[in-house]
Amino acid sequence: MRVLVVDDSVVFRSQIKSALEENSEIVVVAVAANGKIAIEKIEQNVVDVVILDLEMPVMDGMQTLEEMRKRNLQQKVIIFAAPTGEGIDLAFRALKAGASDFIAKPASTTGSLEEALDGIKKELIPKVLQFKGKLAGQFNQEKKVLIANNYELHKPIQKINLSNLFLKKPKIIGIGSSTGGPNALEIILSPLKGNKLNVPILIAQHMPPKFTEALAERIQFISGHPCFEGKQGEPISSGRIYIAPGDYHMTVERGTDGNNYIRLDQGPKRNSVRPAVDNLFESLSSNYGNACSVFVLTGMGEDGMVGAQAIKSSAGTVIIQDQASSTVWGMPGAVYASGNFDMMSSVEECGQFLLKMVE
Repeated sequence: MRVLVVDDSVVFRSQIKSALEENSEIVVVAVAANGKIAIEKIEQNVVDVVILDLEMPVMDGMQTLEEMRKRNLQQKVIIFAAPTGEGIDLAFRALKAGASDFIAKPASTTGSLEEALDGIKKELIPKVLQFKGKLAGQFNQEKKVLIANNYELHKPIQKINLSNLFLKKPKIIGIGSSTGGPNALEIILSPLKGNKLNVPILIAQHMPPKFTEALAERIQFISGHPCFEGKQGEPISSGRIYIAPGDYHMTVERGTDGNNYIRLDQGPKRNSVRPAVDNLFESLSSNYGNACSVFVLTGMGEDGMVGAQAIKSSAGTVIIQDQASSTVWGMPGAVYASGNFDMMSSVEECGQFLLKMVE
């Protein structure tokens, strides 16, 4: 993977370059101090992924994304976002403007530079490598082979009768997403605006603390329905959307009164993430059986695959986002490989399916 690092701090550029190149699959082909230089470097070099700071002189990150779009530059972009109110807003704007993913930039006041860089390295390298399959091309028209996270899939796309899919109305809906998830969630939930929501929706999106709170606010605006981070012990109510808070697993727990409640915990990470989609889906399967439907949307890794198996084992419904509309076809691709799904569709179609389920 050929990477361009763009940051106005010479120290940060140098350290990020060194950290990335500890992985033999990554080569930093150039660095740049601002967006103007970055555009020149992109046009002079073969670049797969751009690591982009948002706050820079001359041409900042947002201006760089706009210029890349004007010039039809197709590189994947991972942004550094400050975990502050303004930084979080910028991050969501950047994702809307074409950035593929982000990581939270450490504050200069928290810990040592070495500790901060070690944390960035652990998070950034997998995020760079997640685009490897996407860039190489995952679909071979002649061989009809789909490739996701090193799976070679030779089976035909599963099809079912759509009318049968929506005959059974769920009592709860779960959604799991990661890279590309914020935009996908907006698309899938926007059809709900102006329509009744007769069931609760629980979402596990891989995202750091503070960012999930902002995501909930955006979804409330997009969907037209109450959306909040889940709170420990909160009763699950129809017509509400719950987001797993960053760094917490969110599951459903049956109370002694027979009602279902939100449970939050900071147990071990699963699939290297917290919140984990698998945890959420397994709890939905245990507490709702065949009365739950789930969507697995764009994202890296395999989170959601085991959970989808649990949903199917209890006769629930699983719909996955297709490869073409996914930023990264890791999570839905893993579910596809397992065969534990009922339907695979574009993210726009997923939104229409969701609307049918809650009508």
